[in-house]
Amino acid sequence: MNKFLLILVMALGLQACGITEVKPWERGYLARPEMAWDPDAQTAAQRSHVYFSKETSNGGATAGGGGCGCN
Repeated sequence: MNKFLLILVMALGLQACGITEVKPWERGYLARPEMAWDPDAQTAAQRSHVYFSKETSNGGATAGGGGCGCN
């Protein structure tokens, strides 16, 4: 019973963390370039191309290719 109660309390605590509302004056901070997933667009494009070239043979990028990077 104690384990169930502990798990329930932990689950409710984690759920409470996800309900945070972003205020309008906080959105400016989230829109800054350093908050982006990939702040450097060129490096992100190169990494995406390498990933695409390596994983395409397995169907990882949902497009056909040789997987050897020669496309």
